[in-house]
Amino acid sequence: MSHDADRVWSVSEHLDSILGQLTPLEPIELQILDAQGCVLVEDVTVPVALPPFENSSMDGYAVRVADTKAATEEHPAVLDVVGDVAAGSGELPTVGPGQAARIMTGAPLPPGAEGVVPVEWTDGGTGGGPAASMSAHSTDPAGAAGEVRVHRPVEHGQFVRARGSDVAAGELALAAGTILGPAQIGLLAAIGRGAVKVRPRPRVVVVSTGSELVQPGEDLGPGQIYDSNSFALTAAARAAGAIAYRVGAVADEVETLRATIEDQLIRADIIVTSGGVSVGAYDVVKEALSSIADGSEMNANDDDGEGDISAPSGHVDFRKLAMQPGKPQGFGRIGPDRTPLLALPGNPVSAYVSFELFVRPAIRTLMGAGSVHREVVRAVCVTAIERSPEGRRQFLRGHYDRASGTVTAVGGSGSHLVRALAHADALIVVPEADTSVEAGADVEVVVLEP
Repeated sequence: MSHDADRVWSVSEHLDSILGQLTPLEPIELQILDAQGCVLVEDVTVPVALPPFENSSMDGYAVRVADTKAATEEHPAVLDVVGDVAAGSGELPTVGPGQAARIMTGAPLPPGAEGVVPVEWTDGGTGGGPAASMSAHSTDPAGAAGEVRVHRPVEHGQFVRARGSDVAAGELALAAGTILGPAQIGLLAAIGRGAVKVRPRPRVVVVSTGSELVQPGEDLGPGQIYDSNSFALTAAARAAGAIAYRVGAVADEVETLRATIEDQLIRADIIVTSGGVSVGAYDVVKEALSSIADGSEMNANDDDGEGDISAPSGHVDFRKLAMQPGKPQGFGRIGPDRTPLLALPGNPVSAYVSFELFVRPAIRTLMGAGSVHREVVRAVCVTAIERSPEGRRQFLRGHYDRASGTVTAVGGSGSHLVRALAHADALIVVPEADTSVEAGADVEVVVLEP
């Protein structure tokens, strides 16, 4: 390692170092359902108006306005029914004076008709009082003929959706940079787009390390704990928009970890490890990443003078950060494709906070998302924070109340307090220079919930 391997990095310096080495993934063409969660890289315009034709917004009768002008309950307009118009109808009956066509919601307005009378304003062709619904065509084909009594007048264009009333041909449907959710995919389908050009969702491989870790659902032995990090980080990666793969906990064995990471490179746009980055005798991530490139030459591009460890076509830096929790961090590019690897601490809270601060922005950068950072707001801190380490930026779990503009600390500062983390929806930021925060003070808050 270089002479400044013991340098202490700020949170911002570490994040800038990561994001400065990342560029968005190359765009690909995907079928629209496969593009869910992806960022659009092209403006999508509407090829044809939506709706493409005048259509009914009600089940009822298509009529001429003049024929219903004087219609009342006592003196209904009696019209001849000339046929049915169902959604998807091709050949349409022409509605002449004194005539009506039975029409269904979404069906095209037939020639001659100027408005639609809802079935509730008619007798439904029964000759009785107001109808609640139409009889099914399959059981009453005669309903498409005979007479209908209309009890209320209809205005021109009433209950008719005009052509292009949703969006006109040539208009912008979705702009480049849009993240495609269910509504956007529905719009793409509605305007006839079966595929779009997007940046793919990054593939994130999560590896947790520790011989003490046991898969949830299995029995714990002496000195063992359940592996929560790989589940939390995989879920966090998915929530950030990635396709995430969880690798079962890897024991504290250098060869096993090195082989696992090398095996995962083929399906990873980012690799995230947790644990093994501190200064203990069993912190194997450092050791494994130094041996992952055994026999390879140091990367010719390694000229930044930072503490680095050789790896195929890349290097990994292990750093001390001026933050709590999460002081030990690692970042580098490994493998033939220089896949980004972020090595996070093993304590659950440290790992999660580190993910939010560093991995999530990296995922969003690869996605090409317009905003890669969580929302940051100012809020009044309801609870006093008695101590915060001088020279380190502290991130405390909190509950943020947007309506009142307040935040309340949840749990303590311990990096193992998983329960408190599960009840938090924000991080309270205590700057490096502050050693305490008084109740009622204005603080910076990172909002974790959308």
